[in-house]
Amino acid sequence: MTEGRIIKALSGFYYVKSGDDIFQCRGRGNFRKQNITPLVGDFVEFDSQNPDEGYILSIKKRRNMLIRPPVANIDQAIIVSSAAKPDFNPLLLDRFLVMIESKGIEPIILITKKDLKDESELASIYHYQRIYENIGYSVKLISALQSEESGGLKHELAGRVSVIAGQSGVGKSSLLNALNTSLKLKTDDISASLGRGKHTTRHVELVEVGGGLVADTPGFSTLDFDDIMLDELPDCFPEISERKADCKFRGCFHNKEPKCAVKQAVAEGEIAQSRYNHYLRFMNEIQSRKPRY
Repeated sequence: MTEGRIIKALSGFYYVKSGDDIFQCRGRGNFRKQNITPLVGDFVEFDSQNPDEGYILSIKKRRNMLIRPPVANIDQAIIVSSAAKPDFNPLLLDRFLVMIESKGIEPIILITKKDLKDESELASIYHYQRIYENIGYSVKLISALQSEESGGLKHELAGRVSVIAGQSGVGKSSLLNALNTSLKLKTDDISASLGRGKHTTRHVELVEVGGGLVADTPGFSTLDFDDIMLDELPDCFPEISERKADCKFRGCFHNKEPKCAVKQAVAEGEIAQSRYNHYLRFMNEIQSRKPRY
């Protein structure tokens, strides 16, 4: 029995890397009965007589997992936003951040296409950059991804498993192509009529980039909060989470409760009003969702 990591899933086969070798494996027959699906990124035990005939025997406990794209044991997510085409959207960025934080994945914010704005128009982008850096997030602002600037990201990838997230048209595929020229992911120009990009999703694979592994399929295809409970939401906002112990009432939701340290921090400008507004919006969304049985 050998240990390895699934780096690709395609047509019912799982490609497991162990050392410098890659083994083509199938899952055990009882996986389906037990409703177990191996994921790219899983650490597994497998048995293989040769590189083309192996069987995954067990899957080790996952640190985290995503459904779309289906990847497990992720270290960080590069959340790609754009300064223009489409315009920077802080609400959408915060949705991505909440999703990533809820999975215990470290986010890196990448704002692209700064060259499409003049300096006066970039003032708003710089404002938001300061907001997120003050929270503690790493924020990078670069020009078009075809430039060499994307190469500066490679040191962030070393020794880590990364996924790329962001709305359509911001340049996720272009980023991956710039980081690894062998990928040649399909990208299309922005659809002017729809204001969003087009992308053909392929199978999921972890590819080596900059000494780390990157999932070569941009996701997420959905941004609902179905898996986030109301009491978990404050912990998805680091600046709220670090102040919750100072609220008068335990279990404070930082909305209508008196003597709330979070609301005081907002009033004093220590928490950005935009972030707090988005927190309240997401809280209402979670409260309004239909119960699942």
